[in-house]
Amino acid sequence: MKIGIIGGTGMLGHHLAIAAQLRQYEVVIIHRPGSNLDRIKDLQFESRIADLDDRGSMIRALKGLDYIANCAAYYPTVPKPLHQEIKTSRLQMQFFLDGVEAAGCQKAMYVGGAIAIPKNENGLGKEDLFYPKAPENQNPYLQVKWLMDEMARAGAAKGLPVVIGIPTMTFGEYDYGPTTGRLIVDLANEELPAYISGLRNVVAARDAGRGLLLALEKGKIGERYLISGENTSIEALVATISEIANVPVLQKTLPLGLAKFISKMQEIKYTLFRGTPPTLSATAIAVLSSGQHIDGAKAKEELGYEPDLTAKDAIRSAYNWFKKEGYIE
Repeated sequence: MKIGIIGGTGMLGHHLAIAAQLRQYEVVIIHRPGSNLDRIKDLQFESRIADLDDRGSMIRALKGLDYIANCAAYYPTVPKPLHQEIKTSRLQMQFFLDGVEAAGCQKAMYVGGAIAIPKNENGLGKEDLFYPKAPENQNPYLQVKWLMDEMARAGAAKGLPVVIGIPTMTFGEYDYGPTTGRLIVDLANEELPAYISGLRNVVAARDAGRGLLLALEKGKIGERYLISGENTSIEALVATISEIANVPVLQKTLPLGLAKFISKMQEIKYTLFRGTPPTLSATAIAVLSSGQHIDGAKAKEELGYEPDLTAKDAIRSAYNWFKKEGYIE
């Protein structure tokens, strides 16, 4: 059985590929022409070149695959007009769905963002929570993740074999960005001036890769599956990272309102003068303000998924990898 992974050189895609390889799949990594394949030299894989911005290349690359996972869904990185962000995400998602339809695969998975699930003010975040329409909040990250979630479910309603896997805040090896691991790197290097308090659910990248494969294999078409780990808080994460890195615990917090103001000022400066992209981006603000505790019952009952590692295990694995790779001084 062949599994194609779009975004296999990233943290989630890499761990999904490892899980698939352990299950004896033939792994096909679908990547852009300039991707650094040295990052996945531990894998045995077939390489196929494609770009989510190119419909034809996507259709060609997905041909003949039994399972397909899109671990490279679009998200905003530098400030752009909202209509441009929406256009890019809409086209990329449509080209992915067109490729799935042409491939005639058994199952495909869109790896989404937990931000598409509204906060449950009276309990835990669950898969059956939806925005009834486009969110009023015009944050680009929220808007594109909501749109792609809607498109994936609409595609499934029209007959495409699509499921949605949603990992929570993920820490682990192969986070070359770093992405979520930036919190670990900056704290360990004592370069983070302050943090924004809030609730989180943290999953180890190894568990996330295994859970995503289960969602792809066993998930019901059109359904979402939260691949979760341990419910915790940013305060607890900061304390755990500081303990593992043997640095003083950061005490200073940044109110969300002030963080949004700083982010807006940085974005205006970047828009006018370019230079260095904002250190506190709109995407970062959206992620930091949307955290909540998660109910993992659906993935346990329908997929047989349970996390093996604690949040501390995940942080320790990520910290050791960052140190080995030279991210931490």
